Amino acid sequence: MNKKRFLALLTDIRFWLIFLFVLRLIGITDAPLEAGHNWRQSLTNMVARNFLEIDANIFYPRIDMGGEKTGIMGSEFPLLNYLTYLVASVFGYAHWYGRLINLIFCTIGIFYFYKLIDKIFNKQTAFNATIILSMSIWFSFSRKIMPDTFSIALVMIGLYYAYTYLKDGKKFHLILYFILTTLGILCKIPALSLFGVLAVTLFIKEIPMNRKLAVYGAGIISFAIVCLWYFYWVPYLLDTYQYQLYHPRGLREGLMELKDHIPQLLEKFYFNAFRSFIATAFFIAGIYFIIKSDRKMVKWGLSIITVVFIVFIIKTGLVFAVHSYYVIPFTPVMALLAGYALTKIPLRYQYLILIFISVENIANNQHDFFIDDDQKYKLELEDRTAAFIPKGDLIVINGGQSPQDMYFSHKKGWTVYNENVIDSQFMDSLKTKGAAYLIIDFHRLDQKFPQYEAVYVDEHYGIYKLD
Repeated sequence: MNKKRFLALLTDIRFWLIFLFVLRLIGITDAPLEAGHNWRQSLTNMVARNFLEIDANIFYPRIDMGGEKTGIMGSEFPLLNYLTYLVASVFGYAHWYGRLINLIFCTIGIFYFYKLIDKIFNKQTAFNATIILSMSIWFSFSRKIMPDTFSIALVMIGLYYAYTYLKDGKKFHLILYFILTTLGILCKIPALSLFGVLAVTLFIKEIPMNRKLAVYGAGIISFAIVCLWYFYWVPYLLDTYQYQLYHPRGLREGLMELKDHIPQLLEKFYFNAFRSFIATAFFIAGIYFIIKSDRKMVKWGLSIITVVFIVFIIKTGLVFAVHSYYVIPFTPVMALLAGYALTKIPLRYQYLILIFISVENIANNQHDFFIDDDQKYKLELEDRTAAFIPKGDLIVINGGQSPQDMYFSHKKGWTVYNENVIDSQFMDSLKTKGAAYLIIDFHRLDQKFPQYEAVYVDEHYGIYKLD
């Protein structure tokens, strides 16, 4: 390969997206045991496994820690869970399918982000923004078994087709826009913030009115479907089956919670979004440059997205402030602004800065690609429960709020705190509801329970029969 072709390869975004895809295959077959957000990944897998083993009706997602209840819960639309189920129905169940599915869709979504920015700005801005987005919080979360990046990837692809439909009027692009954005927002309603950018098309005279009306009409139907899911179906599931995944705040309540957690809230933007202070500096510079630019429609579009996202922050309240990944929907906007600012310096330095950003991000994320040896004992739990607990018997396990231990036990029942399992009255109340066995993770509570019959004990777990 001659030098010219080699340099062309290095500036081809497809090469880097493939390279980053391969890089993130490291540990792709790991179970959800990494330190970061294993609980949310376990929950996603739990729902997928129940589609496979109990009921494949996508409208009734269910978890295992619903106690004596069915476990059917009100949650976001479980598309990622269902895709995992479909793969498992062909190849048999494995912990890691959701990782690969998410990584594939996110890689495609980021490529469409590049294509869209290329059309609106230019190739260099698109290249810079795409590398920065790829090396942001998306670098690790695009391979986690969670719907956050997955949903935004679908919306970004959908927005690209909305743009091309407005340009060329192809009906198939309108259909793709409608399907992809609807599914994306259904998967995680914060993706709605990106959807708001389409409001600016109303003021672009060059676009034929019939195309504007078609995009808005499809958007209204899409929004109506999302509202049906979140404001009719989810409340119905909650009222009927009495289990809720998330608890939205009112605006006043959310503001009061955020007021007490401002440092944590700001951290989501100055560090968590990019995991790179260099990228954050260019994002701030990008705000200045875009304000000074003559790109009126771009400014309006980014402003609409920002306002909608601020409403989402307030409605989420404390949860946003304490969870790093809630900033994911806004990260493409931040990456665009950072990439735009980067174009203001000489080209050779742009590539150098991108290297520094990438190195900084990988250094801050490398731990997320490996499982600590002291967590691998949890992979043995299912074999223990299968051998010593009859099928269908309900368990109590000291996993706290996290569903991880319940997921790896492959049983149903209750996950509770240490103080609950040593409370005899509390345990008696669960026994009246059908709890048959108690599992103690000795890494969390180094205590034996002689009042119950021990059916299995090792250095990690104790399994006790509740009489």
